[in-house]
Amino acid sequence: MPDSRTPLTSPSRTASASRRRLPIGAEPAGEGRTHVRVWAPRARRVDVVCRGAATPLAAEADGYFSGEFAAGTGGRYAFKLDDDEKLYPDPASRFQPEGPHGPSQIVDPGTFRWSDQSWTGATIRGQVAYEMHIGTFTPEGTFAAAAAELRELARIGVTVIELMPLAEFEGAFGWGYDGVDLYAPSHLY
Repeated sequence: MPDSRTPLTSPSRTASASRRRLPIGAEPAGEGRTHVRVWAPRARRVDVVCRGAATPLAAEADGYFSGEFAAGTGGRYAFKLDDDEKLYPDPASRFQPEGPHGPSQIVDPGTFRWSDQSWTGATIRGQVAYEMHIGTFTPEGTFAAAAAELRELARIGVTVIELMPLAEFEGAFGWGYDGVDLYAPSHLY
């Protein structure tokens, strides 16, 4: 009898799987589809659930499951493990709009247009660093509110900002060190 980590199907490599940028998480595959890969070594079966429809994922070696499902950027999804009725967020989610226990949202990081290709970084000599916790820096505790204060930080001599941990966390307030979705900035910010 195979143990709970034995794949039920042979490893499957779809065309979108071979184009993955990261080893786990959801990545838009085009044409309204998303490829997802998750590590669930104790599960015998993993389904991705989106808009009430469950799509079984193919078991791979070493406890991974992967496959494509019908959803594009902005779609929300969760994982169903074996016969458990509870739905779980993607541990490699890039956005948790309802917090760490809600569904994950598909984000396409490839749509961000970087504009800092010529920036070579800051030298350490002569810098004045400021450690900023987004949740406590302003009364609003948001990225937008913090951005509105950048000129004032520069005026008082701050030249480098170190953002404190940003990961999604449980509750309405946290320092980020107890993050649970390490790729997803807190939905509160």
